[in-house]
Amino acid sequence: MQSFGHWLLSLTFLGIVQATATPFKPSEYPKETAHCKAIRRGEVDEIVDIQLKYVDINPDASTTLLMVHGWPSLWSTWSKQIEEFKEDYHLIVPDLRGFGESTHPGEPQSSGTLGDMVSDLVCILEHAKVTSAVCIGHDWGSPVCYEAARLRPDIFTALVGVVTPYIPSAGPFVPVENLLPLFPALTYQLFFDRQMDAAIAELDKDIRRTVRATLRTVASAPPSHFLKNKDSFLAAWDEVEEIEPVPFFSPEEEDYFVEQYRIQGFKNTLQFYAHKNRYEGWNLANSQGNHTLSQPVLAVYPTEDPVGNWVLAAKALKSAEFLPNLTTELLPGSHWVHIEYSQEFNTILRKWLDGIKEADVHKQEGHLDDEL
Repeated sequence: MQSFGHWLLSLTFLGIVQATATPFKPSEYPKETAHCKAIRRGEVDEIVDIQLKYVDINPDASTTLLMVHGWPSLWSTWSKQIEEFKEDYHLIVPDLRGFGESTHPGEPQSSGTLGDMVSDLVCILEHAKVTSAVCIGHDWGSPVCYEAARLRPDIFTALVGVVTPYIPSAGPFVPVENLLPLFPALTYQLFFDRQMDAAIAELDKDIRRTVRATLRTVASAPPSHFLKNKDSFLAAWDEVEEIEPVPFFSPEEEDYFVEQYRIQGFKNTLQFYAHKNRYEGWNLANSQGNHTLSQPVLAVYPTEDPVGNWVLAAKALKSAEFLPNLTTELLPGSHWVHIEYSQEFNTILRKWLDGIKEADVHKQEGHLDDEL
């Protein structure tokens, strides 16, 4: 009779038993530090030094993927993509200014435009001695990547926008309040902008509760009225004494997340929601006029995000009209779709990246034929 060990081994080879994946341990990844210049905007603008932290993996690979997080996020929310692509690509995964250990110039209401973020990314790439990269953004990281591709097409050769569609600045500036009839779940952004001090106090009071309230899945959803309050971010959870742990984090990952947010709190991270930053970002792009992005673009939209219907948003924004090389994919799932449906997301991303490589090879072969 076969031993239990031999039987289990046989089942493993047949694919019936799968090996348990090694838990992602963010604390074991060393961080590099890029020393960068930043503008602190106030009554008098001032150039100051900031330190931006990033994880640098497999630097000898030929193609670099720059993974840009959103809010409230950190570099470690790319864990599933790090595990998938670390052997095949050079991965640079930063904490944006004001997040985790990455410092901020101060004045978050005016010193955190999309253009500022792009300057930070360029500084990080220069520090890592990288001349070109594919920019992959989630949530607010998507607009950062789109703006990076617009401002520096010489560096950002392709981009991926997860959740948030491209918002071209060809038309007039649109304040958040004008979007609420179509997207009521953006109401919380008024709280973050107009009552920023109160918002910071609420978010910082219990960082673990804030993190657990925000990072949810379809199967472990927030209350239906979450995000729809202009005077509070967390009030929708008041009837819940203890919010369940983040469903896609291990205990160690959640602890790491909380510890990193305790370094600075949420103060500087709310830069994305400040009216001044948004307006200045729009004004720069609108005045420059180069709204069409010629690079290959992959847009991945979740179909069950409580924040909004992103397919509808992309159509309303006419995003596709400004992205001639756009590939759009839909996935079930909520806001954190690249974690919630990581296997499906990674399959889509790998196929698209392979397609870019193949197109580059054909292009190079065409140039060689022309020379001959």
